[in-house]
Amino acid sequence: MSVQAQFDKAVAIVQGLPKDGPVQPTQEDKLAFYGAFKQANEGDVSGPAPGMFDFVGKAKYKAWKELEGTSKDDAKKKYVELLKAVLQKQNDDESKKYLAELEGKFL
Repeated sequence: MSVQAQFDKAVAIVQGLPKDGPVQPTQEDKLAFYGAFKQANEGDVSGPAPGMFDFVGKAKYKAWKELEGTSKDDAKKKYVELLKAVLQKQNDDESKKYLAELEGKFL
């Protein structure tokens, strides 16, 4: 499976995770996904950092900024690896199904 295909599948899985489902990424995981997604799609962060009282905006900006200089392909690989790590921590049937999908295997 190509890097792009794996990335697209990982994005679909992350976006489709039910809010009350067994797989619950932490806030830190969500910021890491955000940063990798933005770097993979847009490249290095541009524009000024959000204002001092925009806490969410600043956290997202920082997560993206940390990947500055990372190629788009490497950011896609990072996104997929982040998802695999989150799923491996869960170790339930739902997570195993998602891992199989990422690897191009279908149970």
